[in-house]
Amino acid sequence: MRLLLDECVPRGFARELAGLDVRHVTEVGWKGVKNGRLLGLACEAGFHGIVTVDANIARQHPIHAGPLFLIVLRTRSSRLADLRPLSTEVLKLIGFAQPGQVYLIEPR
Repeated sequence: MRLLLDECVPRGFARELAGLDVRHVTEVGWKGVKNGRLLGLACEAGFHGIVTVDANIARQHPIHAGPLFLIVLRTRSSRLADLRPLSTEVLKLIGFAQPGQVYLIEPR
């Protein structure tokens, strides 16, 4: 499973997703790329999903017909300390995530 971490997700979050092929947009040279173009590049590069804290991606760029799924993490901030507790839910979700779907994960 190949996941792309959006620019708004700290690079360190990749360590929380052990066992997955996770890349950050800065690693693949896509820093500053706008959301619509980012979705296209991720598809072309063979990513299965994108992890973001930017809920606007799903509203601005429908992905329902595409090959990617989107995981939106909703926390009070995008700091690693706030996102880290959501990593377990992300790992559970990966097992059944479907292309074209948007999944919201927030603290319980």
